[in-house]
Amino acid sequence: MSFDLSQYGITGETTNHSIVGYHIHRNPSVAKLYSIALQRDRYKLAGNGALMAFSAPRTGRSPKDKRIVEEETTKADMWWGEVNIPISEDSFELNKQTAVNYLNCRDHIYVIDGFAGWDPAHRIKVRIICTRAYHALFMRNMLIRPTEEELADFGDPDWVVFNAGQMPAIPQIEGVGTRTSVNVNFKTQEMVILGTEYAGEMKKGVFGVLNYVLPRKGVLSMHCSANEGADGDVALFFGLSGTGKTTLSADPKRALIGDDEHGWSDTGVFNFEGGCYAKTINLSREGEPEIYDAIRFGAILENVGYDPETLEVDYTDVSITQNTRCSYPIEHIDNAKIPCVGGHPKNIIFLTCDAFGVLPPVSRLTPGQAMYQFISGYTAKVAGTEMGVTEPIPNFSACYGAAFLSLHPTVYAELLAEKIREHGANVWLVNTGWTGGAYGVGHRCELKYTRAIIDAILAGDLEDAEYRTDEIFGLAFPTAVPNVPSSVLNPRDAWADPAAYDETANKLAGMFVKNFESFADQASEEILSAAPKVGTTAG
Repeated sequence: MSFDLSQYGITGETTNHSIVGYHIHRNPSVAKLYSIALQRDRYKLAGNGALMAFSAPRTGRSPKDKRIVEEETTKADMWWGEVNIPISEDSFELNKQTAVNYLNCRDHIYVIDGFAGWDPAHRIKVRIICTRAYHALFMRNMLIRPTEEELADFGDPDWVVFNAGQMPAIPQIEGVGTRTSVNVNFKTQEMVILGTEYAGEMKKGVFGVLNYVLPRKGVLSMHCSANEGADGDVALFFGLSGTGKTTLSADPKRALIGDDEHGWSDTGVFNFEGGCYAKTINLSREGEPEIYDAIRFGAILENVGYDPETLEVDYTDVSITQNTRCSYPIEHIDNAKIPCVGGHPKNIIFLTCDAFGVLPPVSRLTPGQAMYQFISGYTAKVAGTEMGVTEPIPNFSACYGAAFLSLHPTVYAELLAEKIREHGANVWLVNTGWTGGAYGVGHRCELKYTRAIIDAILAGDLEDAEYRTDEIFGLAFPTAVPNVPSSVLNPRDAWADPAAYDETANKLAGMFVKNFESFADQASEEILSAAPKVGTTAG
């Protein structure tokens, strides 16, 4: 289908000639994208029907190369710093012209028009302009696909993404410095990608836009998954990589609203996306059947290993990257709820994998604690193979997604607390990590116990339970949970050496306090009062 992009300076004409066979494909079908892609290098048809694509050398996001244009609409309230690094309007225009020049030199241009946000009152119209079938299919999956009538009446988009990722950036441009540059301009509502073919840059770029736009309208944007029970009760799951967010929110007894990005408005929760983007390392039908079976015709597999004879995917192959992933329409999940919207959450679950082994398996949080834990965004990685590293490594990521925030974390935390109070949501901290000792001494909490805890939360079994309070972190934990041994609920009791527990707990508490120093100047007294009490004995 022919489509005019001349308003962006994209005409298929270079300074010397017009490209023979120049085509613009607007919202092409999956079959059309497959047919074009498979004629070219760097694509394979997997045995399960998915399209395999490759983005090397970049196989993950490039956060240090992301820039936000500093201008009058963003200067005052953008969360400037390591996450949002400023670049000038002039440098952005040079990068945009580099992208447009590259797009004008390609024979196939893909245009994907879609929506971000299932709630019509808060969605934005997004246009993707790219040169790889891989990127087009990826965003066809990840944006909400318009009906034929909506596409015909789409009009001008709210945001335009110029993806010229195969073209390196010019390091000499002020504020760029490398051959990769991802730029977002809130004034012109444009995004430019140079020097990286990793598709996740587009998805997270759109998320960053919503993280700026929606909270300013009183809508909380969230990096979380969401599902809904048979009686309409909604649960949110926040957590960093490795905490079990995807595994625990994928419940055959509950409908999936979405797996990664959501908004919470005055009418309830809504998914931002039209698809899912899941890690595939060591994926199996036994472990994650919903994801495994969703990878079929229409899905994209990124940077996976495969058998060159049978083209069967090897999910254990990490020769290209450990960040192997798949993208598929949410309709590929049998129990997805479409439209992907729900009511106000009844339960909000923060997932942490505490490798120090000192946090309770489940705690009920006050609003102040919820804000403190939300801003902290804590989990811990186990000791790696680096020489001399013998103990867990804390990982704090504000709002469980600092890399994607546009405003100061306290903005999101205050909005969360406001909605918790207004709608009476319960907030829980669930530790999927170690018990009985830190990593290397204790053992990881068994998945069956964590699932039992989630089941008890969602069933309402813990709302009127008896609670005890941990003296160091101030966390209230139940004395009994159905199908969970009481011996694991109090982390101090699970340790063979209570004094060693106190020492380790105080060490982690000090890390919390140290991490929070950068947020303290904008935090309310309610949030600050929820900090751990360093130097306390838990017994």
